[in-house]
Amino acid sequence: MDGELDLRSNLDVEQHVQACPACARALQAQQALRSALGDSALYYKAPPHLCARVQTTLRVRDRSAAGSRIIAWRWLAVGLSFALLTIIIWSLAFIRSRPTADELLARELVASHVRSLMANHLTDVPSTDQHTVKPWFDGRLDFAPPVVDLTAQAFPLVGGRLDYINSRPVAALVYQRRQHFINLFIWPASDEAERGPQMSVRQGYNLIHWTRAGMSYWAVSDLNLSELQAFAQALQNPT
Repeated sequence: MDGELDLRSNLDVEQHVQACPACARALQAQQALRSALGDSALYYKAPPHLCARVQTTLRVRDRSAAGSRIIAWRWLAVGLSFALLTIIIWSLAFIRSRPTADELLARELVASHVRSLMANHLTDVPSTDQHTVKPWFDGRLDFAPPVVDLTAQAFPLVGGRLDYINSRPVAALVYQRRQHFINLFIWPASDEAERGPQMSVRQGYNLIHWTRAGMSYWAVSDLNLSELQAFAQALQNPT
């Protein structure tokens, strides 16, 4: 009936229908139904105004969907911009919060000063004689640290030791003021420029740093700042 059978099968069906009244009636009923369904009277043609309304609705829906996509992209752009700004602010805060090289060095010097007091290892060569302390460093360092006797200024020499600061061996001279010890760390300066005393405080300890005659000096002590400044001044201008 639908023309889907090949020629031989179609002939077989026709012969069977001719010999079978029941199948013949069923075939006629199917053909009648097919013909009835093809009648144009069964179909409804939408009026022009309905077609126009449907098309308008579809266009509005398309514009709404497009607008939603635009809004979604705008919000995504805003979110990405905010995330980028957050990353930039966090990076700047992290960079600013990182300690400088001088800050790290000051912390290391204070730690060495405290360690020398706690371990009762102030000196490797205990002596108040500068002519005993200075030669002791020969062969132990690749430079000759200046050793000054400040007994007359009430800062007697206690002795000296080797220490390790800023990834290199340095000289540590120990002076005393009443019950306060002063660690004076000395090593060659990175340049020849001389710098005046610079004061700072770390963990309750006073530090004074200066460079002179190619050497870098760091004085560390719990001594009050004014007396530590007097010590630094006496070292720079011994009498």
